[in-house]
Amino acid sequence: MKNIFKRGSLVVIAFFIQYAAFSQIREVEAIGLTVSQMDRSVKFYSEVLGFKKISDAELYGTEYEDLQGIFGLRMRIVRMQLGDEFIELTDYLTSGGRTIPEDAKSNDLFFQHIAIVVSDMDKAYAQLKKYKIEYVSTGPQTLPPSIPAAAGIKAFYFHDPDKHNLELIYFPKGKGQSKWHPDKDRDNGKIFLGIDHTAIGVSNTDSSLKFYRDILGIERKGDSWNMGIEQSHLNFIEGASLHITGLRTQEGPGVEFLQYVAPGPGKPYPVDSRTDDIWHWQTTLITGNAEKLYNEFKAGPYKIVSKRLVYLQAKNGKHSKAFIVRDRDGHAVLILEKIK
Repeated sequence: MKNIFKRGSLVVIAFFIQYAAFSQIREVEAIGLTVSQMDRSVKFYSEVLGFKKISDAELYGTEYEDLQGIFGLRMRIVRMQLGDEFIELTDYLTSGGRTIPEDAKSNDLFFQHIAIVVSDMDKAYAQLKKYKIEYVSTGPQTLPPSIPAAAGIKAFYFHDPDKHNLELIYFPKGKGQSKWHPDKDRDNGKIFLGIDHTAIGVSNTDSSLKFYRDILGIERKGDSWNMGIEQSHLNFIEGASLHITGLRTQEGPGVEFLQYVAPGPGKPYPVDSRTDDIWHWQTTLITGNAEKLYNEFKAGPYKIVSKRLVYLQAKNGKHSKAFIVRDRDGHAVLILEKIK
């Protein structure tokens, strides 16, 4: 009996060790992007895409300088909501970084976007045309049966006023999460429903998995190999062939890897990037132990943007620990632990 109990205990312990390893990150709380003119961006996201402004604050001081790795900053941060998901727009009032290059392409490794789910692609596309948005795709594309994981999905890439990439995505029956399928009572005729995921350009899927799955514990949900004329017109990359990997936490949008098998990765993430550069995105991830992750990243081959693990105090008296780190391709994540 003692041996049986011991073996059973070891199984239980092993389970909890495995669970802990795969539950570092509890939630993708928000997806942030740097903007050059806050009022213009708020107007775009609210009027064109239906986001609602939740908060508007100016932040400054040593803690935020150390968090962002920039001396003397003063930031205006606006939090906006669409459905259950959030974005955070940051305008650096005192510094201001570099604009997105005119020749940026979808296979560049500094590429990142959010995928905004729509209930009707034709109506959503008409809304964008009304506001004369800048295209990336040649037009909405319907992915063919030759891509089984994505067959029937409709998508369209376009730019916001700062040339950030955005995507509209429509899920047919049997694709995507159940929450994205039309419900007349719930959606009340809404065209723009929420954010399904943020997608990032990666040079190597396995290398990215070491960061997001093995260290952060974000679960790998599935893979798709996308190619063909529709995919090329969607990404506006001739001959595009992609390995796409989807990951998810328990709550919030997913994280999607875009590895271009052909024509291969484009320009690398600039090594001198700062958080005030307009191409900067950061994905906010909620953890129960920021210090543990900070020490783990500090010991590894990753660039920590923050000067230290920062302790923050909000006006409502709530405390948090936070730091920003870049993955191997340069994409930034804000690790946040909320302290009661």
